[in-house]
Amino acid sequence: MQISQLLRHKGREVATIDGSESVRTALGVLAEKGIGALVVSADGKRIDGIVSERDVARGLHEHGAGLLAEPVSSVMTAQVHTCTPQASVHDLAKTMTDHRVRHVPVVEDDVLIGIVSIGDVVKARLDELEEERKQLVDYIQTV
Repeated sequence: MQISQLLRHKGREVATIDGSESVRTALGVLAEKGIGALVVSADGKRIDGIVSERDVARGLHEHGAGLLAEPVSSVMTAQVHTCTPQASVHDLAKTMTDHRVRHVPVVEDDVLIGIVSIGDVVKARLDELEEERKQLVDYIQTV
């Protein structure tokens, strides 16, 4: 399965935040939307970084509560792993595992068009396995 198929099912909405917004604002958006990461982008199209709950937790441990007033750019991960819509779910799962990331923005022609979480990848893989199981059962029943 390709990432483009996965995005067709889950949608292409991506929650973004400007790097100058406060970490407190980022936490509010994460909580409001029930998500684990925001793409940091000044224009909603180009990726400046990504900020996750994990980034904030580590920042709080290191800098204390004063971090909440700091800009998102102070805790974001600037080196973002991305993928294209043509990438396979299998390859993306490997990338996520190898680099220990849970959220990967999807880009086409250097423009943000979606985001895939590890949960999306697991669900897609489970759906594939269920389809294979059904096909095997059908095959066995017809023989």
